[in-house]
Amino acid sequence: MALNYVWLAFFLISFVVALFKTFILQDTTVFGAVMNAMLSNAKTGAEISLGLAGIMTFWLGIMRVGEAGGMIDRFSRFVNPFFSKLFPGVPKGHPAMGSMLMNFSASMLGMDNAATPMGLKAMKELQTLNVDKDGKERDEASNAQIMFLVLNTAGVILIPTSVIALRLSAHAKNPADVFIPILISTFIAFIAGMITIAIYQRINLFKLPVLIFLAGFGVIVTGLYYWVKSMPADDIGPKTASLGGGIIFLIVVSFLIAGIRKKINVYDVFIEGAKEGFNISVRIIPYLVGILVAIGAFRATGCMDYLVNGIGALFAWMGFNTDFVPALPVAFMKPLSGSGSRALMVEILEHNGPDSFVGRLASIIQGTTETTFYILAVYFGSVNIKKTRYALTAGLIADFCGILSAILLGYLFFHDKVG
Repeated sequence: MALNYVWLAFFLISFVVALFKTFILQDTTVFGAVMNAMLSNAKTGAEISLGLAGIMTFWLGIMRVGEAGGMIDRFSRFVNPFFSKLFPGVPKGHPAMGSMLMNFSASMLGMDNAATPMGLKAMKELQTLNVDKDGKERDEASNAQIMFLVLNTAGVILIPTSVIALRLSAHAKNPADVFIPILISTFIAFIAGMITIAIYQRINLFKLPVLIFLAGFGVIVTGLYYWVKSMPADDIGPKTASLGGGIIFLIVVSFLIAGIRKKINVYDVFIEGAKEGFNISVRIIPYLVGILVAIGAFRATGCMDYLVNGIGALFAWMGFNTDFVPALPVAFMKPLSGSGSRALMVEILEHNGPDSFVGRLASIIQGTTETTFYILAVYFGSVNIKKTRYALTAGLIADFCGILSAILLGYLFFHDKVG
């Protein structure tokens, strides 16, 4: 229901603003710009969905091989002590556990192309548990699906590969100098999302497996920090990208080997799963087009600019430093569109310089949270969930906490420093 109101608000607010600009400000181009943006985003939505077809086809084929070879079951048993506390409605050893671990792992390594298919696979498996008393699948999100989606939107990133690559291409002196702030802010967003859902679902997080996970994450972050710190600046981007790619490829090979050991026809099993991936990529087209068209109208009318400028004026009136304001477009765009926020980040890097405070802050924000509306539309759309309950609210709370922490960390690490 929340997504319904937000979707309508995008259109209605955009229409009112367009009327004001047309008849009061005498801007005769605004409605043309809105229609162009809406049609362009509709095309983009279809292209993204169809572009996912190849990736989805490959990864869901590999996931089916992993299931048949028993690897997904092994992953499920490995994560069960921790996930059973966060997903009490998912039976022990259920395949969804392994798929969720695969999704989180790919996201942490910055491998979005691998994370999305794995996430959609996990949602499909969670949907098999989301049934009524007659065994019919429900169109209302389950507690487990909401927890999974919100943790996905918080998106813990251990290796912000794409951000480092963009900063490298912008000729930053040290492309990975935002590495630690991103680690911290994305972890804060993840914890905020976890706590928010735990409050909604009355889950007790003070359990040993949860605390062990948090401690283990701290050890991983510390190890990555010293590993990155020991590298020359020019090697950080390629080596971190190589680490992520190497781990993902190792997973693919291990699935294939597991299938061979089980003496299954690996290729036939792969094709069976691949067909499912293509069907899902087609199914999400209307959901993705719907949200992107609304966002296009909102941007084209200038509503995003008004929002950013209004916040800047408010903080200036309150006497706060407003150096962070030029980076806010990335913060507002990231929950709506990953490609849009990426384009805004690149624009900021070009205009202000990658080693400026604003350039570094935009980089931190870009690496902190995920595209909440995109994930909501794609993941829930893939299993025909229409009633999302509090998923959007919780996701936006996690986004807000992540973005706020990104701004504060930007000031702590980089404000008043010369690049």
